[in-house]
Amino acid sequence: MAIIITEECINCDACIAECPNNAIYEPDQNWSYSDETALKGLVTTPYGKEVDADAENDPISNEFYFIVPDKCTECKGFHDEPQCASVCPVDCCVLDESHVETEDVLLAKKAWLHGE
Repeated sequence: MAIIITEECINCDACIAECPNNAIYEPDQNWSYSDETALKGLVTTPYGKEVDADAENDPISNEFYFIVPDKCTECKGFHDEPQCASVCPVDCCVLDESHVETEDVLLAKKAWLHGE
C-alpha cells in the first residue's frame, strides 16, 4: 500500500525530508514524477500508463501535506518502516487502503523511480 496523510495533519514539515522518493509535497504544491528521481521525459509507469515525468501535476491537497501514491514505496528498499509515519507527531501518515500493493510491486516502483 501507499501511505496517505489524513486531515489530522498539522503541516509540521517533519515527514517531507524523510521521504527517500520525494513523494511528499506541501499543500497546494504542484508535483512531478521527475522531482528528485531518475525519471525524465516520457516514461511508462509500473502500471503501464505513459506519463511525462517532467510535467507539473496539480496538488492532491490544498490544505494538508500529501503523498503521491505513484511515488510512495512505503520506504521499501530503504528502511524497515515508512519514515513519514515514524516521525509524524500526530500519527496522520497511515496506510492507504485504496492503493494496496505487494512488497514486490513496491520494490519494482522503487527501481523505476531511481533507475535501478
